[in-house]
Amino acid sequence: MEILSPRKIMSLLEGDSSFRPAGNQEIRADRGMLISSFPELVEKVAQLSFHNPEQILLFRGQSREWRNSWKNTTIMPSISRVFKGTKPPSYQELVERYHALDHAEQLLLEVFSKSHLLGRRRIGQHRLLRWAILQHYEVCGTPLLDVTQSLRVAASFAANDQSESDPVLYVLGVPALSGSITASSEQGIQIIRLSSICPPEARRPYFQEGYLVTEYPELATITEKQNYRPHENDFGRRLICKFRLARTGFWSKDYPAIPNEALYPNERDPLVELTSEVKRRMVS
Repeated sequence: MEILSPRKIMSLLEGDSSFRPAGNQEIRADRGMLISSFPELVEKVAQLSFHNPEQILLFRGQSREWRNSWKNTTIMPSISRVFKGTKPPSYQELVERYHALDHAEQLLLEVFSKSHLLGRRRIGQHRLLRWAILQHYEVCGTPLLDVTQSLRVAASFAANDQSESDPVLYVLGVPALSGSITASSEQGIQIIRLSSICPPEARRPYFQEGYLVTEYPELATITEKQNYRPHENDFGRRLICKFRLARTGFWSKDYPAIPNEALYPNERDPLVELTSEVKRRMVS
């Protein structure tokens, strides 16, 4: 995955009064500008979009920030994520995670083939689509990263978790989107639009306005993964700006957060039941 060119990125760092050119390392090392309200966030992102017209902006909200051993923001796909400390997972840990992913794919194909949902044939043909469902419904780790095109959805994900840390919102720059899956060999990235690949009965991807991003070409096996250093698969390389959201006063009556019950409409989503069966069979 290529790093965004610092000559083309205008960003806003902590303490800045205006936008200015900034390199990837500088943006990732920064704490991020503190935003006091959702309208202020919208205004800053509008300016960010104006100053970076070559980039399509996608958003990711988190209840806290993770940093690597160089103290830079790290945004890793779930299969490569660090769960303790700052060191990347060992080769053996990655082997186990990829084995779990393979197992989950086979189980997903089985339960999908027995359902009456649209798109069964498409799911069987395309690995990325199976990964997308397993990732979005939190079955197991995948090489995909959840993002959204909705600023309000991302901010709600960040702020709804009652953490002692400041919620953080990441703004990632990606190539122009086209079709269900956008692939850029030049930038080494793919973007998947969930609303185009998930069965229409699935509620969660539509309510979350979800997208997934991954490397191009996708790294389907641990052997392929070993050809890349961990930092080369870090989506922090696509970071344009980051904002810390105030823990109090950010939302208001006119601009309320989206509650978790709306972000996860599980009772009306048949994929919740299907993926829950996959989870049960994986541990049985």
